[in-house]
Amino acid sequence: MESAVNPPHIAVLGSGFAALTAVRELRRHHRDARITLVAPRAALTYYPSLIWVPAGLRRGADLDIDVSRFLAGQNVEFHAGRVSGLADGGRTVLTGNGSITNDALLIASGGRFLKSLPGIEHALTICEGVAAAESIRERLEKMDRGTIALGFGTNPREQGAMRGGPMFELLFGIDTLLRRQGRRDRFKLVFFHAAKAPGKRLGEKAVAGLLREMQKRDIATHLGHKPTGFEADRVKTEGGDVPADLILFMPGMSGPAWASETGLPLSDGGFFQADAYCQVTSADKVYVAGDCGSYPGPDWLPKQAHIADLQAKAAAKNLLRALAGKPAVARFKVELICIVDTLDRGILVYRNEKRALMLPSCRLFHWAKRFFEWQYLRSYRRTTRT
Repeated sequence: MESAVNPPHIAVLGSGFAALTAVRELRRHHRDARITLVAPRAALTYYPSLIWVPAGLRRGADLDIDVSRFLAGQNVEFHAGRVSGLADGGRTVLTGNGSITNDALLIASGGRFLKSLPGIEHALTICEGVAAAESIRERLEKMDRGTIALGFGTNPREQGAMRGGPMFELLFGIDTLLRRQGRRDRFKLVFFHAAKAPGKRLGEKAVAGLLREMQKRDIATHLGHKPTGFEADRVKTEGGDVPADLILFMPGMSGPAWASETGLPLSDGGFFQADAYCQVTSADKVYVAGDCGSYPGPDWLPKQAHIADLQAKAAAKNLLRALAGKPAVARFKVELICIVDTLDRGILVYRNEKRALMLPSCRLFHWAKRFFEWQYLRSYRRTTRT
């Protein structure tokens, strides 16, 4: 896109996968646009590798990446502040550190976990960030024996709003860790879920394979019973209690808490409602990417970093076309790619609208996941413009 006498001002909310990919895409196609990124910190947390922190394969500092140099290299202004709402149909972003006007807005601020179950404070949620992952590591180190219960939930108003993959990885990773340490026989691992076939969005073959892996590793299951709450020493479900010395649980997800203060259309689950082009429905030059949006597509459409990147690219392209007075054309590819890591091996799961497959556990997939992490993060550690 050519230079403009009065370049547009684009605001991007968030500093995660979708937000940073959007920044890169916007700058690639419009070198003169004024871009402002709004987030509490100029930092990216690499969530896919948090599952390695409890085992010591990664430190928290390895996964909390300062992106200020990346932003400077992209000639992006950084506004440190927490978003509290929007005004003027999205043309004004309200934050605790002042307001920002814009000509176009891309919301990529991520979602939040639903904390409605009674006693949820007794459970640790690894995808809440580095501190949570480190707390899990510390708890495991202090335990000499006991029962560890792991599970995940969903948003009852939007069943696809869940993140279950990391819990399977954490489950298998803890099993591997305890075996390495020679103390697996002193622990009982229990996986619980409201559905009898957890992880159905991965495909029937993947669900069957994951359950076989649990059986192979002598992991107990408590399936088909909806969790109703937690206590310090147990998970309460409609089908009875699961005694536990450590509870690891991934709640269902919703949109950001401030979404209701925007006046923009929301889905039943509290996410920004998007069309096939990642534009917020009926909103002028307001786009969404990543976990904070609800998109048309199959019910297995995942909330994960890979799809967030694909959505961000489509949203950025369509935003720039809108600024140029052109119709949206870019759509994101609907697919799920997941390596369920077991600390030393990996199970590859792939799904698109035509097929679903699962490849057996092997060491290659574990190393592929580690390589992808290195490759993905290296660009944000560079100081030059990309």
